[in-house]
This record gives sequence, structure tokens and C-alpha cells, in this order.
Amino acid sequence: MTLRMKVMTGLLASALLVPFAAQAGETLDRVMSTKVLTMSSDPAYPPQSFLNDKNEMAGFDVDVGREIAKRMDAELKIITPAWEIITAGKWGGRWDMSVGSMTPTTERANVLDFPAVYYYTPASFAVHKDSKVSSIADLNGKKIGVCGGCTYEAYLKKDLVIDAEGVPAFDYQVTAGEMRLYETDTHAFDDLRLGDGTRLDAILSALPTIQEAIKNGYAMKVVGDPVYYEPLAVAVDKGDAEFSAKIAEIVKAMHADGTLSKISQTWYGADLSTVK
Repeated sequence: MTLRMKVMTGLLASALLVPFAAQAGETLDRVMSTKVLTMSSDPAYPPQSFLNDKNEMAGFDVDVGREIAKRMDAELKIITPAWEIITAGKWGGRWDMSVGSMTPTTERANVLDFPAVYYYTPASFAVHKDSKVSSIADLNGKKIGVCGGCTYEAYLKKDLVIDAEGVPAFDYQVTAGEMRLYETDTHAFDDLRLGDGTRLDAILSALPTIQEAIKNGYAMKVVGDPVYYEPLAVAVDKGDAEFSAKIAEIVKAMHADGTLSKISQTWYGADLSTVK
């Protein structure tokens, strides 16, 4: 190989390395340099995330996101894209993380990374307060509403896979006569509150969300015990191992120092940061 060829080869190798070097830690570098951490959230999913009376985002997930931002010495910015867009991945830098009570399913792990589970929530059925349903078995053959793209839909379709460590095993206890999909849990609640069987016979959602709705005047009641427990994780787009590692480190510290337990007690009146 001539000297000229060696130089050209070296330059080519250097050029090929540049894009990879630029991409390494891109999200983390941007957050640390701009001091802004952008989080996707749902504006109508109380008590996890919602717009309060001051038209400000509040809730358990919001407080967790704020604490993560604080520990990165960054300001938290919140945007509210549709759930289906969040779970599809390939965010293109429009936001940096999702603290949105997302279950780290095998399918979602194809397009997203889940650096840390931050709490576990029980999934439960609820019916209108005037319903004659008294047990989970009574829900077989009923019209049941769930949010589309959620694990509740997967549960009713009997193809839910939750392979996170430490999650209790579960059984499929209900075969719906009809499953109706909604953009958010709240929309399903709105149809159920119209009356027993008017549009829905039951809904499946997070127990804390159901309890919050009942507290806010929704004419619903919980049926039976939780049918499964969901590990809920921070989600990030694929492609930045350094950013994922940083999120994992922060959430681990929040578990260890009791911060997640404290935030959970504030919003749920119980410690959901571990499986009981």
C-alpha cells in the first residue's frame, strides 16, 4: 500500500467514525447542555397526569418526571402527544422520555428502551354503581371498555405479556362479549357513567385511576380483586445507551432514598413503588 493509499484509508476510516461519535450520548448531551428535559405525558389521566385548576400539569407521573429533571439539573418541559404515537417509538428528538405509566411489554421493547421500573399498579374492573354484577365471573360476555393500545386491551385479548422481573403471575379471568376501545381511560369512564349497559357494562383500568374517578363523582364501583399487577417504567427512544443509563441510575437512587415511596403516598395513599 502506498503512502497516499494509507492516508486516504485513514481519512476514510476517520470519516466513518464521525457519525457514530456524534450520535453517542446525543440525547444526554442535549439535555445536559440545554438544561431542558422534555417529557411526554397524558393531560387526562388522573391521578397519574392531568391539567389542574390552574391549567398546569400535575399528578404522580408529573412529580416523578420533575424529580428526574431536578436530579439532572434540568427544567422539565411537558408535551402531550397521543399514546399511540408515544408507544410507536422513533420520536426523532421531539421529547426525551415518557414517564407515563407505561408497561414494558416485549412488543414495545422492539421500538423503545425501558431503563427503569418506578412503580407497580393493580389493574381492576369497574362497573356502574347500579350494576348487578357482583364478581369478576359475572363480566364474561359483557361490553367492556379499555384504552386502545394499552395493556388492558391486551389482557382482554388474552395476549398480554409482562416479563419484567418480580411481577406476580396472573390468569385471564374474563372473556368479553364485546371490547370497545377508547383513546384514553377517561373517555371509557365517561361512557360507563351514562348508565349500566347504556354503552358499556364495565371497564378495565388502573385501580388508582378508577378510585380517583369515583372520588371525583363518577358513578362506578370496583369489582373483585386486581386481575394483574403492572410494572410501570420510564421509556426512552432507542439509540442512546448513555441517556438510558443515566435515567436508570436516577430512578434507582429514588427507590433507595424513599423518594418514589413518598410521591406514591402523596398521590395514592399507599406505597406502590414495590409489589406487596
